[in-house]
Amino acid sequence: MATWLDNTEPGLRPDPQQTERLLASGDWTFRQAEHLLALIAGAGKGIQAVDACAVTRLDASGSKLLLNLMAQLGLPAPALLAKPEHATLIEAVRNAGAPLPSTPATGNSMVRILESIGRWVVNAYWNILVFLDFLGRTLLSLMESFFNPRHWRVTSIVFHMQAVGLNAVPLVMLLSFMVGAVVAFLGATVLSEFGAQLWVVELVGVAFFREFGVLLTAILLAGRTASAFTAQIGSMKSGEELDAIRTMGLDPIELLVLPRLKALLLTLPLLTFLATIAGLLGGMAVCVWHLDISPEMFIGRLQNELSPRHFWVGMSKAPIFAMVIGLIGCLEGFKVKNNAQSVGEHTTSSVVQSISLVILLDALAAMFFMELDL
Repeated sequence: MATWLDNTEPGLRPDPQQTERLLASGDWTFRQAEHLLALIAGAGKGIQAVDACAVTRLDASGSKLLLNLMAQLGLPAPALLAKPEHATLIEAVRNAGAPLPSTPATGNSMVRILESIGRWVVNAYWNILVFLDFLGRTLLSLMESFFNPRHWRVTSIVFHMQAVGLNAVPLVMLLSFMVGAVVAFLGATVLSEFGAQLWVVELVGVAFFREFGVLLTAILLAGRTASAFTAQIGSMKSGEELDAIRTMGLDPIELLVLPRLKALLLTLPLLTFLATIAGLLGGMAVCVWHLDISPEMFIGRLQNELSPRHFWVGMSKAPIFAMVIGLIGCLEGFKVKNNAQSVGEHTTSSVVQSISLVILLDALAAMFFMELDL
């Protein structure tokens, strides 16, 4: 019985009926390469076609030798006849050896620029659709959890509240204190030319109540927390843990996204409040040491000159920023592929997207409240 180890002697001879055509037969494989090279070297002149339909076995080496034979005879690709299954392999070997496309001419630089812009627009469009889909599924799961207290996962929420909120308090308060001092210094430098140093109190108060308190907190959490969410979920996906979760009949959004999102929704307003207090303390320190404004006068002007609406305008943006940071951080984690490089790329992407979107939303909110005269 013949087996796959049996070899058929390769052949290459002129067709008795058409002398301008060569007939290839037998096994054209790597095992017969030395014999095939000798046959190809002895191929005659004046050949118009090569018929390889009688070839019994063909591999990539034999396909390459057939192509070399065609090139040696100066024949075009259609002049080679082969079985359909062999023709597919020959075409693959021909394409594998094809030269890379040349670089477009410099005159097409505008076309390349337009192509890059088009690709960016298409990618942005699909990213927006994916984000909206993820937002809808998350909100649906969040609403369902409100009516089913057994799915609240309090332990996981408390753990993430500590990681997101409590551990970030020193950094948030320190940076807010320093920024408050810088704002007070700049305000004092400008207002001193008009003899209005006392208005530094209102400047620092309005800045931190409305903008800096929530914005600094959101930017810090976007860099600190969104990247952590992406790395955690991305590592789980690359380790096929998400597949195991789905196999057990659990919802990854309920198990991984909702506890992180709820922790952010609870802690970001609290961190915003602490950041605002720290910023005011930084401004007050500059006023006490540099402008001879006592702490009592500083606090009294805050109470008398500033309306509570400034504080509530700033606090109203905290839940929105928390949603954005949590959703982008978790979504980028689900986009990770099964390799470490993808984890790093999507972690960077989550930080950039979160910070950019937070600043964009803050600018839109500022214009919105300005139009409402709030």
